[in-house]
Order: sequence, then structure tokens, then C-alpha cells
Amino acid sequence: MAGLNLRSVLVTGANQGIGLELIKQLLGNSNPPEWVFATCQDPAGEQMQELQKLEAKHSNLVIIALDVTEPASIKAAAARVETHLKGSGLNLLINNAGIVKLNTLESETPEDMALVYATNVTGPLLVSQAFLPLLKQAAQGSPQTGLSCSKAAIVNMSSEAGSIRNLYLWHLGQVISYRCSKAALNMLTKCQALGYGGDGILSVAVHPGWVQTDMGNSDSIQAPVTVEASVRGMLHVLSTLCEKDNGGFVNWEGKVLPW
Repeated sequence: MAGLNLRSVLVTGANQGIGLELIKQLLGNSNPPEWVFATCQDPAGEQMQELQKLEAKHSNLVIIALDVTEPASIKAAAARVETHLKGSGLNLLINNAGIVKLNTLESETPEDMALVYATNVTGPLLVSQAFLPLLKQAAQGSPQTGLSCSKAAIVNMSSEAGSIRNLYLWHLGQVISYRCSKAALNMLTKCQALGYGGDGILSVAVHPGWVQTDMGNSDSIQAPVTVEASVRGMLHVLSTLCEKDNGGFVNWEGKVLPW
């Protein structure tokens, strides 16, 4: 992660799993960001103990309420972040918050499709819109040329399950709404790359691997990749990204994935 030189980073869905580990490793870096913003739906919720312990130890960590399905919550979070940054802008936005519903083609419901899409696609869209002015500020104030995650970037946490060519792990679960949402998120990423690249903002979709989280494990099978290894790999990959990767789809080891 030596090449990832951030003044500020924000991670959604940061109270557990991959989001929490991202916060831990960012704070544990030899050159940690000046500001690490960890967002979650309910900062006073039951699953906040680890994040709260980190906040008590690290003055550069700020926990912020943000529900990616609620526009008012997103706008309030962006306003709060802006007060801390004081004109310096936000270098890296990681849209990590996401949900899955274990439905098949036969059991999928319109309610679950709508909820998963709202969280996994519309959420990242609205969050990116709200933080765009801060990302632009960071890009404009950076001495770096080209595109990079250290300058200004949107990282959308996707999944190879959304790859139409690969249909990753179909034999283990159809998860229709999840797959459709991640395919849509990949398209959003490509659109953001086209729309924001001219402003100096890099956009990329990242597959974290099949990770040992509450979402990743099943009743009978444990996922093969630890959360620690996945996040370590992703942070290394993020440190290497540049113009050629804008709008791309890569995994936690840096492999380019098919759409």
C-alpha cells in the first residue's frame, strides 16, 4: 500500500466485514490518511463496538451516519464531511455498502429486487453525486497529473457475480437481485468514468473475491479468502491504478475481469 498516499478517504458500510477491515488497514498504514470517514446506517447500533474502539484510539477517524437508500441522510453526511476537510476535498470514495438476498429465479420478489437495487446501485450513484464536489476539489488541488486513487477516485465494490460472461459461483447460489445489481453497478462505474474522468476523477469497479464475511459464507461452505487478505490485496491494487484503468473492472489481485 506504499503507493497509496491519501489525505482523506470515505468508506460506506464500514461497521463490519470488508468495510471495517478497510478502515483498520487504512488506519494501520505507516502513512495513514489525515481523515478517515467511516459511515454506517446507525452509529449507535449493536454492531458498532469495533469501530467505536478504533475511533477512541485514532483522532483521524470520524464515524458518520449515512443510509445509502436515504437521499437526506447522504446529503447530511456530505455536509458533515465537508466541515472536516475545510476546502481540501475528498481523495477517495469507496462505495462498499451492499446487501444480498438469497433468492432464485423462482423465488425472487419485486420487493427484494427493488431493495437490493436501491442499496447496491442507486445508493452508490447518489453517494457519488453528493460527494462529487469534494472529489473535484481534491482533483483540482492535487499536484499530480493523470488519474489515481491518491488524487481523486470513486471505487465501487462490485462482484464477479455481476459478470455476464462468467456468472461467478452460479452453482452455489443464483442470488438473482444481487447479480443484476452488480451488473448494473459495473455499468454505473463505466458511466462515471466517462462523466468524471475529465474532472480528474478515476472510477473503477472492484471484486473483493469470495470473502469470509456474513455475506460471503454459506451454511455449508466457507469462503476461501480472508477479509484481511482481500483488503490488503485491494489496497495494493488501488495504489497501482491509473488512467488506463478508468472505468475498469478488476479483482482484489489486480486481474481484469470480463463484463
